[in-house]
Amino acid sequence: MIYPTKAPTSETLATHYETLDPYYRKLWGEFINHGYWKKGDETVQTALEQLIELISEKGKIQTNTSVLDIGCGYGASARYLARKKGAQITALTLSKSQWQYSRIHDPESTNPRYILADFLKNSLSSNSFDVAVAIESLEEMTDKNLFFTEASRILRPGGRLVATAWIVNETPTKWETKHLLSPICQERHFPSIGTQNEYRAMIEKAGFGELHFQDITDAVQKTWSICAYRLTIAIFTDKKVRALLRNKKIPDRIFAITIYRIWLAFKIKSIRYGIFSAVK
Repeated sequence: MIYPTKAPTSETLATHYETLDPYYRKLWGEFINHGYWKKGDETVQTALEQLIELISEKGKIQTNTSVLDIGCGYGASARYLARKKGAQITALTLSKSQWQYSRIHDPESTNPRYILADFLKNSLSSNSFDVAVAIESLEEMTDKNLFFTEASRILRPGGRLVATAWIVNETPTKWETKHLLSPICQERHFPSIGTQNEYRAMIEKAGFGELHFQDITDAVQKTWSICAYRLTIAIFTDKKVRALLRNKKIPDRIFAITIYRIWLAFKIKSIRYGIFSAVK
């Protein structure tokens, strides 16, 4: 398990999203997850939707499937699953700005149903969902064992968990840890990033079976080349971006450097990306 030099809290993560809210959407849009390039020449929007389709396939999501989207961001994936699959979606985020964005752009929606809450402190009923999806939110959980335990609790018997995750190598080098992995955790407010085996052990401990893992690093790493390119252009063309980077009162401005750090980590496979699926 890789840790930051200073452990973040749910509150510091929420503040990170509040501070960088407009910049996240400027760089990447409503979908704040990786794209999945099956052929390599798809548009960004197509690649983003292809990842959601892959998650839907693994979760066997269809009409009237009850789904909890844990760490839903701006709600784009939740809206996609509700619109394209006819699923009944509850979308949960701890970021007030993300929750407000979803409510403003979808004010009358009961599907998705948007909830502002910390999943680790949720009041959701036990045995109430068919599928739980966590699209790149596992890294942000301060207690990953509790995350899997709660996912098991809220799922009905036979329910499915689908979680996309950043994965570190089992034995990263000292250079990788010092210059890439620990700084990424620190700057991105990740409490930790685990290995595939560590996550497997947690999932099994929480009582899940039929555990599968698919590594799709090669198909998603283009995400960070595009982000790095868009950020570089923004630095030269957007006064607000330059003002943010010059403002020493905003610690999260370091995320500009983090994007290039993440790009390198994916490029040399210090960080990999995969999808866990399991059944309660």
